Amino acid sequence: MKRRSLSAVALGVAAVTVLAACSGGGRGSGEEETAAAGGGFAADATIGVALPWLGTQNWKEAQDLFKSQLEDAGFKALIQAADQKVPQQQQQIESMIEQGAKVIVAAPIDGTQLGSVLEKAKAAGISVIGYDRLIENTDAVDGIVQFGSVRTGELQGQSLLDGLKAEKGDGPYNIELFGGGPADPNAPSFYEGAMSVLQPKIDDGTLVVVSGQTDFTQAATADWDNAKAQARMDSLLSGFYADKKIDGVLSPNDGIARAILTSANQAGQDVPVVTGLDAENESVSLVWAGTQWSTTHKPTVELVAQTVDIIKSLQAGDGMPATDVSADNGKIEVPIYQLDPIIVTKDNAKEVFADDPARLALLK
Repeated sequence: MKRRSLSAVALGVAAVTVLAACSGGGRGSGEEETAAAGGGFAADATIGVALPWLGTQNWKEAQDLFKSQLEDAGFKALIQAADQKVPQQQQQIESMIEQGAKVIVAAPIDGTQLGSVLEKAKAAGISVIGYDRLIENTDAVDGIVQFGSVRTGELQGQSLLDGLKAEKGDGPYNIELFGGGPADPNAPSFYEGAMSVLQPKIDDGTLVVVSGQTDFTQAATADWDNAKAQARMDSLLSGFYADKKIDGVLSPNDGIARAILTSANQAGQDVPVVTGLDAENESVSLVWAGTQWSTTHKPTVELVAQTVDIIKSLQAGDGMPATDVSADNGKIEVPIYQLDPIIVTKDNAKEVFADDPARLALLK
């Protein structure tokens, strides 16, 4: 990911509003001119939202928030989730094209597998906004709205170090590393960011990965499956920690964090320092109880609101708002509308969730 200047006055990431338009990057002409290139469309148009699944709290929240925010803005919301099945997501996007969607918001199950169907959307004059995850190897995407994925990993890595220092005294510390689902383009970036913080400490001996499993391919958790994560943790503890204590674990999200904690408890280990992601209710409670060290909060309400702001800009004929961040998706430089995540520990939880009544109510 890199920064670039798209206008004389670049928009701040948190202020993606209806401002001066930039071009759609050659996304068509004549009858195929897209809203991204300034065409605009009806105020009550259908907007498609393709989600990967509803198996975690953040995706359920996204479904509800997209419905309410799009309808409040006057649009018809067509929202579908694909139960982590790529062919199903492809079919759902096909259906959105057939039903006349003017914008399709796509959160890919596999960032490399939507190129063909999104080319059909492009040919039909539909704008495509990637949500939360990079869409790769296609020019049929106008921009991506996401929390910084490498930055998320950096924060998780630093949180693990902070937690080890606070909870486990002086090092060296025995740790293990977990990554997310390899098909999710965010997962390697999370891991990359975390390892940029942790690798120097591994190299100088402060951190000891007892299993030696430090490559993303070794640490990855297929499909973000909590049961698979727990099975791997069980194997690590039985194979490498029969006579050792584990001090900490890098976890890429909250579900995997809870699986790791369950495994450690069943193995008779003291509670390790464990990171997380998504501020799921169960993990927020665990953070408040001092069981899970941290979670990384990516407020879904902010991500959805930013996406809807972009859709409003497209509807008005103002095109994609300017941004100074882009990413190479393997075919083009894609504009990125990037938000910053927040590390949450017991120390700052009440402050972070001050305007989130549901989560604040968990802090008792």
